[in-house]
Amino acid sequence: MTSTAPSGPTAAILPIPDAGQAQARVLRVLVASQVLSGAGLAAGVTVGALLAQDMLGTTSLAGLPSALFTAGSALAAVAVGRISQARGRRPGLAAGYLGGAIGSAGVIAAAVLSNPVLLFLALFVYGAGTATNLQARYAGADLAQPNHRARASSTVLVATTVGGVAGPSLAAPTGAFAESLGIPNLAGPFLLAGVAYALAAIVLTRWLRPDPLLLARTLAEREGANATADTAGTREGRGGVVPGTLVMILTQLVMVAIMTMTPVHMHDHGHGTAASGLVIAIHIGAMYLPSPLTGWLVDRYGRLAIAAASGLTLLAAGVLAALAPGDSVALLALALALLGLGWNFGLVAGTAIITDAVPLATRAKTQGMVDVSIALAGATGGMASGIMVAATSYPVLALTGGILALAVLPAVAATAYRR
Repeated sequence: MTSTAPSGPTAAILPIPDAGQAQARVLRVLVASQVLSGAGLAAGVTVGALLAQDMLGTTSLAGLPSALFTAGSALAAVAVGRISQARGRRPGLAAGYLGGAIGSAGVIAAAVLSNPVLLFLALFVYGAGTATNLQARYAGADLAQPNHRARASSTVLVATTVGGVAGPSLAAPTGAFAESLGIPNLAGPFLLAGVAYALAAIVLTRWLRPDPLLLARTLAEREGANATADTAGTREGRGGVVPGTLVMILTQLVMVAIMTMTPVHMHDHGHGTAASGLVIAIHIGAMYLPSPLTGWLVDRYGRLAIAAASGLTLLAAGVLAALAPGDSVALLALALALLGLGWNFGLVAGTAIITDAVPLATRAKTQGMVDVSIALAGATGGMASGIMVAATSYPVLALTGGILALAVLPAVAATAYRR
């Protein structure tokens, strides 16, 4: 399926859905799928590093799971983007979530067999769910007016909060349930992930109609708007891709690095899975819950202002995480909340910059390639975090990440100057 409307004389009499009504339906369906996929996303974050540490017996490779599923998300971002470009958002997103479900099943099998090679392969495939969870935000903006794009994408993001917060909180009970089935405790959250991703794929396949990207193209063609509404053919439009991508790369790199090693840091200070699950739940809530407010701020005060705020917020998170005593769950939770908020600022602002800059004709493909860069940044942060903590300490990692986030500021300043 490459078009939602035929050409020729009959095309003029075929009804086309109203964009406003279609957008409302699209957002409802995306919200439902994101609630489910958020639970799947949280599994790898909460216990991935602990599972690898337990299986390998070393902290230096504890960051490898995060690196693997973020690297897998890079490949998946390309696939989801290309499928969406050719056939629409519905088959692209559904295929990505199905990949996440298959990867979750593979992680469970690896834990049962105590097979590290299978674990790493499965985590790579599991990353498809992470990529798709982020790609869905673009679908929310396909039919939105330019001055409401940030709010539309943020509506999709905030829906992840429900599943994302519930997932880590269920780490202990799902672990106990897994043990009752003869599955290792730490693999329990992946049982939830597999079911959640599979249900998200079903929801999108069944109800994401009309397809938002295909309808947006049809409306643009019928109204002759492609030439006037898209800015990517201009110097300003082309220039928007680089700063938008850079903002999201830096925020992803810093967030993943600090987040990945926080459960390990807490475990080393005597905290159990329930405590680390609570901190990660607060972190994921801060990643997604502020999205509607962030979207309004981005549309109201500009993309670059909120992008700059992301760098400053991540700096505060890194400093607090570095200074927080290892036995203080409250301070670590606050640091991780700031970490999530800074990431949210960068993601919503960067998404709006990218969407403004890319035309409908190549939008999904370009967005997929941008998310590849983001995923690779996350993989780098995840892998480097374990090595750095093993060589130095968690406080050094957190402080380094906070300082690195300040690189957002000169990028924003240069972009503002060019404009």
